[in-house]
Amino acid sequence: MDTKLIADSGATKTEWCLLQKRRVRKFLTQGMSPYFLTTEQMIKLLSKELLPEMKVRKVGRIYFYGTGCANPKNALSVKKALAFHFPESKITVRHDLLGAAHALCGHEKGIACILGTGSNSCYYNGKRIVMNSPGLGFILGDEGSGAYLGKKLIQHYLYNQFDAGLKKKFEKKYKLSPADILENVYKKPFPNRFLAGFARFIAEERRHPLIEEILYSGLEDFFTTHLLRYPKVLQVPVHFTGSVAFGFQDVLQQLCKKFNIRLGKIVQAPMEGLIQFHK
Repeated sequence: MDTKLIADSGATKTEWCLLQKRRVRKFLTQGMSPYFLTTEQMIKLLSKELLPEMKVRKVGRIYFYGTGCANPKNALSVKKALAFHFPESKITVRHDLLGAAHALCGHEKGIACILGTGSNSCYYNGKRIVMNSPGLGFILGDEGSGAYLGKKLIQHYLYNQFDAGLKKKFEKKYKLSPADILENVYKKPFPNRFLAGFARFIAEERRHPLIEEILYSGLEDFFTTHLLRYPKVLQVPVHFTGSVAFGFQDVLQQLCKKFNIRLGKIVQAPMEGLIQFHK
């Protein structure tokens, strides 16, 4: 079987691509993060959301790049879920950061960054990741991510730092009490997705100086905490992927100029690069 299935999975969504000779088919499902889903839950997710769309059960190779899959236990959980539905396939499960490096850098040296619901980065030598500034998740880290920006926005709102006009717009859009917000963050599942959802408000209200400050400082935190710690950051191109990177690329351009960093590609998702890499 020369059919290949490629997956790029973040915390919020998974993009799938089925390569059949000259035919390319794409699908979307929920994110398959082993930090939030058990093997059994992933099996059910695949059964409900992927298989009915694919209508193909025999796949030669599966390349799954997913958040949390640097952890061998997590990678094994994902592999078991895939093997349940595709028992004859040769399955490779790797970290989504390696997927970003393959997609953005190809076989060249560079720094690959993910700015989506979460954030991460690495130095890639053209063959493998040789340095990684660790992603600590949305509670301890994820600087520059949608969840991080959303958290900063919510902090300003709950600390009553919005002016009357901005507060009115926020409350009209979301209709959430402070108690509702705290319950979503501390008690309900997927608080990172909940927080990242507020990045849309940031995008819509960028004319407001407070919003622009939240955005700029949130992305600058990613540069100072992570990018500037790579010894070769000024010698190789720095590439970005993810919804936040793509949506706020003008700010990334400003920050790269400020820190004398050579900006490479900015793409919304790594799938096109992964297709080229695995062809």
